[in-house]
Amino acid sequence: MNEMTVNAALPCLIAGKPVLPADGRTIDLLCPSDGKKIAEIAAGGAAEIDQAVRVARSAFEDGAWSTLTALERGRLLRRLGEAIAENAAMLAELEASDTGKPHRQAEADMVAAARYFEFYSGAADKLHGDTIPFLAGYQVQTVYEPYGVVGIIIPWNYPAQMVGRTCAAALAVGNTVVMKPAEEACLTPLKICELAHEVGFPDGAFNVVTGYGHEAGAALTGHPGVDFLSFTGSPQVGVMVQTAAARNHIDCTLELGGKSPQILFADADLDAAIPVVLNAIVQNGGQTCSAGSRALIEASIYDEVIDRLKAGFKDLVAAPWRENGTLGALISAKQKQRVEGYIAAGGGSDAPLIARGRVSPTAPETGNYVAPALFGPVAETHPLAHEEVFGPVLACLKFTDEADAIRIANGTDYGLVAAVWTRDGGRQMRVSKAMQCGQVFINCFGAGGGIELPFGGVRKSGHGREKGFAALHDFTQMKTIVQNHGT
Repeated sequence: MNEMTVNAALPCLIAGKPVLPADGRTIDLLCPSDGKKIAEIAAGGAAEIDQAVRVARSAFEDGAWSTLTALERGRLLRRLGEAIAENAAMLAELEASDTGKPHRQAEADMVAAARYFEFYSGAADKLHGDTIPFLAGYQVQTVYEPYGVVGIIIPWNYPAQMVGRTCAAALAVGNTVVMKPAEEACLTPLKICELAHEVGFPDGAFNVVTGYGHEAGAALTGHPGVDFLSFTGSPQVGVMVQTAAARNHIDCTLELGGKSPQILFADADLDAAIPVVLNAIVQNGGQTCSAGSRALIEASIYDEVIDRLKAGFKDLVAAPWRENGTLGALISAKQKQRVEGYIAAGGGSDAPLIARGRVSPTAPETGNYVAPALFGPVAETHPLAHEEVFGPVLACLKFTDEADAIRIANGTDYGLVAAVWTRDGGRQMRVSKAMQCGQVFINCFGAGGGIELPFGGVRKSGHGREKGFAALHDFTQMKTIVQNHGT
């Protein structure tokens, strides 16, 4: 695989071998920065998914993967993390050209991807069970066991990071993996899978099937040979994934999206908060499930905060990935149209437009660029206040007191991440405990946090936890063993 342009169609990788669909269908990958074709990927479907699930099953039950100890699995994960780090420059170019994000962000994504494999390599042999006091003459213990074949579907916004976030944890505990990356961004998942086999992963342990969601994705979620599903994407598709899992009576982890609030109280350190609030809505072009897309501002400081945000928005620049602007192009023309639709829906008295960033004059007209937009005060009933835009659009809302802030913050269908900006220690904990979400940041905002921090949501943001040690529990099932040894 070359660094930027691929002449031949990129195949699926099944048991470490290239596989092209029998019908020869392919999907064009277009660079979001200019709309030009950069590669073709195999349009895999049910046949390729079935082949991948079968080899993954063989590797799990009686193949080389099933015979490895936790220590040996950890060593392989460490080698893959090292290979990602060694190839970070090439991978960052692939990621930036494939997703449109600024090159510096793609470089940071490779650091994170390598870190996932490093973290889970060290955790592989540290998932311990318990002993339970029971009746006289009995010994009771619990053990954590892998599910078997895990089907993983990842989105297009952070492909390399998502490979590490999901596959590293699933593999660490002994599962085998069949991954279906988003058809819009497949280059780094394919390359990381290739690197996995180069460093010694047994055939069938880690497989990647590219293709459309309604074909390859649907075949994976509905396959009777899959034992567990992990999906990151929209709530609408999440319903379909969970329904498919229910039909086969298997469990799943869903990470689906958010409308995360940044709550700024009157005593907040605005010098610290404002740069973080700005970055939290334009990072990755706002195409982040945990983007800080709502700023909830106490009425007494509303005007000051808006003045600061307005000044900051004027400095935000969307530019081609090589130029390292504040943000890059959005993933596709369809996504650009969607975000522009939300911006066009604002501007009235219930969602006044306050400021816009700009698009670099060097940005090709064929790219998917959207200038960041700032709205406020936005009415709670307006779509900008409660729907996920998934773009560089920040909605500002006023609140009167602590109770009002909590009510507004929890007033959406989502519950992924929240931030609380205040110097009052009591308020910090009261509001954090009242937030209906999976992560709360106090006087900071991590957009999902680090590799070590459990991550997931409630309500339409999904269920289950990724990242940290918690992910190891989600990718395993507990067994209780009761031994009657006599008295």
